[in-house]
Amino acid sequence: MTPPDKGRSGVTRTTGRTTGIDLYWLPLGAGGHSVRWNGRIFEGVRALIERRSALALYHSALIVTIPPDEYVVEMTPAWGGPDVDRGVALEGPVGLRAAGFSSFFRYEVHCWKNGSIADLEDAVDSPQRLAKDTETCRRVLEVAATVPALVWGRDELRTGEMWNSNSVISWVLMRCGIDAASIAPPIGGAAPGWNAGVVAAENGTMSRP
Repeated sequence: MTPPDKGRSGVTRTTGRTTGIDLYWLPLGAGGHSVRWNGRIFEGVRALIERRSALALYHSALIVTIPPDEYVVEMTPAWGGPDVDRGVALEGPVGLRAAGFSSFFRYEVHCWKNGSIADLEDAVDSPQRLAKDTETCRRVLEVAATVPALVWGRDELRTGEMWNSNSVISWVLMRCGIDAASIAPPIGGAAPGWNAGVVAAENGTMSRP
């Protein structure tokens, strides 16, 4: 597998200029949304149980550039987004599979042509260039539509971690030959669900169990 280049501090959006895949680390729920506070509470309780300091939590997203276009690959809620074609590649349930009939309990995986990432300016140690060749870039766009639509917040595959937005990104990268297992979030932070995607890809998971 191809090892990723190391990231750098600060955010300089280099996409739109050269062919490549860029990884962005965004503080969980950046912008003050409730998910940020819920995540902090979850991490605070977990840190207390494990008798350690609480870590900053991160959400990951990709920007794939094939000039003159760029594509945002990301998992987001199915509700509350801009009323435009966001390039939805697939949808999945949140919390319980039976609850997925409501958009409030569904997520979307986007492959959004010339799209945007909310709160990109808050990204930390980003972007991290993972690949520079057109073939791998096109592969990411193809693979994004084949992500297993597992239940967000559940560990259906028994990986030891819940399935979430980070799982989607690491799964896609692994399926494209990029060693996501060697990628870590910013120092002092954690990316819950990242390993779930790595394990799922290594096990060849292509759909829900």
